[in-house]
Amino acid sequence: MTLNPAPNSFRTGPDERGRFGIFGGRFVAETLMPLILDLEKAYADAKADPSFKADMESYGTHYIGRPSPLYYAERLTEHLRAKAPAGQGAKIFFKREELNHTGSHKVNNVLGQILLARRMGKPRIIAETGAGQHGVATATLCARFGLKCVVYMGAVDVERQAPNVFRMKMLGAEVIPVQSGTRTLKDAMNEALRDWVTNVSDTFYCIGTVAGPHPYPAMVRDFQSVIGIETKQQMLEMEGRLPDSLIACIGGGSNAMGLFHPFLDDRDVEIYGVEAAGHGVQSGLHAASLTGGRPGVLHGNRTYLLMNEDGQIADAHSISAGLDYPGIGPEHAWLHEMGRVTYLSATDAETLEAFKLCSMLEGIIPALEPAHALSKVMELAPTKPAEHLMVLNLSGRGDKDIPQVAQIFGQTL
Repeated sequence: MTLNPAPNSFRTGPDERGRFGIFGGRFVAETLMPLILDLEKAYADAKADPSFKADMESYGTHYIGRPSPLYYAERLTEHLRAKAPAGQGAKIFFKREELNHTGSHKVNNVLGQILLARRMGKPRIIAETGAGQHGVATATLCARFGLKCVVYMGAVDVERQAPNVFRMKMLGAEVIPVQSGTRTLKDAMNEALRDWVTNVSDTFYCIGTVAGPHPYPAMVRDFQSVIGIETKQQMLEMEGRLPDSLIACIGGGSNAMGLFHPFLDDRDVEIYGVEAAGHGVQSGLHAASLTGGRPGVLHGNRTYLLMNEDGQIADAHSISAGLDYPGIGPEHAWLHEMGRVTYLSATDAETLEAFKLCSMLEGIIPALEPAHALSKVMELAPTKPAEHLMVLNLSGRGDKDIPQVAQIFGQTL
């Protein structure tokens, strides 16, 4: 849960209409509006109920394994300092969300939504997934609480994320490959929304990122803010002060918002989000919505989107299925325009280099998604003074990506 923000705070949004400035809102079919309003009320009631917070904390500790460690990446720090001028080179820390049960940050949000679904009496849960981590987390919590689970996943992602597809099925979920459009995350979300419209009485849509119609962007952010809240406390205990910079990858942006939000009013803390530049933004084959897009409406909210000249949603590309989305969460769009967060982008090639380096230096195989952010750590850390404290959100583990990366490197499993 978020703390009460100060006046003129970057943490005041959204307003009563679900807007962050001009972004966000509720652009949904009339059929869905009663469900959205019911969800908004249920979430408001849950936030005011001490038993809900107690359940979140109990399951977070005993089932998910929180708090996740804040880890000093000593060998990576020394490696990058060796490339820097004398006296330069940030001290690098990983917020190790990949050690959570299910292997990523996604379970933080899913736990909150599944507890809400139970309060609302919804026995059927649907979800969209790209890399499969949100799908796995949803299938896991549905298994734990005895709920029916249906996961929509683009057919391309089903193929490149086969280990996670198998995990979801083992957990009892029905995985539906989506064959329309580019057959990736955008299309999976389209199909999940169609399902929700059709099955309004018994179904809860568990959205995996800080996108979608209000209240989803703020609700998912709140559930993920445990990342930043823990990071603050852990850094104060370890170093006696706040970090100097934060960095995280951005697709829809839930892992980033979870780390960033508790720090937004700490004006001396630099914050960096890293989008997927694919083959390069100039190539057109990328998923960098803020760098290469413009404002529009998709999946119930107004945000930055990749669009062609006619305003149609353009195809996105990223080596990572979890970032292969032509939009970004509306709060990120607002923070971009407000200038509070600096948004960068990393190519597929840069990401693979970071993936290899982290594995060989730290003995940690990262998911391809946070490897995007790690590639920018490799650029930024040598430019900072040695006393600079930099925190990377290591939002997922790379087990799921091994078959894909092995194929890219010409290896057989």
